[in-house]
Amino acid sequence: MPGFLDNYGVSDARRERKVKLWVLGCLGALAIALFGYWFWHDFHEKRQVSRFFDLLQEQKYEDAYRLWGCDPSNPCRDYNYQKFLEDWGPKSPHPDQSRAHVRRTRSCSEGVIQIVEYAPGDEVLLYVDRRTLQISFSPFSYCVDAAGRNTRFWDIFFR
Repeated sequence: MPGFLDNYGVSDARRERKVKLWVLGCLGALAIALFGYWFWHDFHEKRQVSRFFDLLQEQKYEDAYRLWGCDPSNPCRDYNYQKFLEDWGPKSPHPDQSRAHVRRTRSCSEGVIQIVEYAPGDEVLLYVDRRTLQISFSPFSYCVDAAGRNTRFWDIFFR
């Protein structure tokens, strides 16, 4: 009976190889999906802040003011164009926008908080609303709910 056990376990090894490939493929697809979600989740909001700083760098202050949901001909009630120029114009505390870099981004349910750093300790907190993509100053450096409570406990420790 030569050859009786020659093929013993071959089908089991083939099945095991197929299961391993299937599991590795699923794990790879899951890793790609998680990376895609992490990268694209706040893409539009991050792009809006980048566009804002590009407009400031090009000294297109009226267009940058429009990203705040305001218009120089019809200014916002609490943030007129003159105040905007005091904060972001050529005579502002931060006239050189090339020194600005986003130190941290916090993704909240209603929007995104970007902590922009000009120098160590010199930060500006910007908030981008998810629905309208309007930029504003953020009063908090972490996500809060309607009652003003921190919604992400770990944000206290990772500034």
